[in-house]
Amino acid sequence: MRINGRTVILTLASLVIIIAIIVGSLMFKHETKTQLELVKSLVENAKYEFKLESTAFPNGGEIPKKYTCDGENISPPLKWSGIQGNVKSLLLLVYDPDAPSGFFVHWVIVNMPPSISELPENIPKKKYVENVGYQLKNDFGYFGYGGPCPPPGKPHRYVFIILALDTEVPNEMYGNLAEILEYAKAHVVGYAVLLGYYGR
Repeated sequence: MRINGRTVILTLASLVIIIAIIVGSLMFKHETKTQLELVKSLVENAKYEFKLESTAFPNGGEIPKKYTCDGENISPPLKWSGIQGNVKSLLLLVYDPDAPSGFFVHWVIVNMPPSISELPENIPKKKYVENVGYQLKNDFGYFGYGGPCPPPGKPHRYVFIILALDTEVPNEMYGNLAEILEYAKAHVVGYAVLLGYYGR
């Protein structure tokens, strides 16, 4: 069989694309793994644990459909207590460690005032919410809360974590979660965790 130059070029181009996809995928998995490790280090650096709960579901319980992509896709109510020390801001992070990527971000709020101790359900999906803080884009690509939306199969875990910091997060970091988490390592005072499950 005769192979002309054009066929060789197309074949090589296809190989380059495939390699690029594989490398990109590995880099993405490495980045998400790094973020997960950063979260673990934040918890380890904290001096104490405080309490985080929701009236929508118990710790370790099933997240109601209302708060998922199969329902109204609104944020659940949250309430916390037991914060101590010189706290200047709170950071909320919600993620799925069972996602194919290993770390899927569902919700981030930075610079929440330490004077608040709860969030009502259905926080607006926009960058800044008065008396709440600044929301980053989730991994769905929009600001605010994005509810559980796992592929069919075993239920996924959804980790709600609040970090009490002795400083505020600089504005220039708002677009980079990994940078924020790295910065928070030196400033975390306490943490609280709430775990929920959802499957389809």
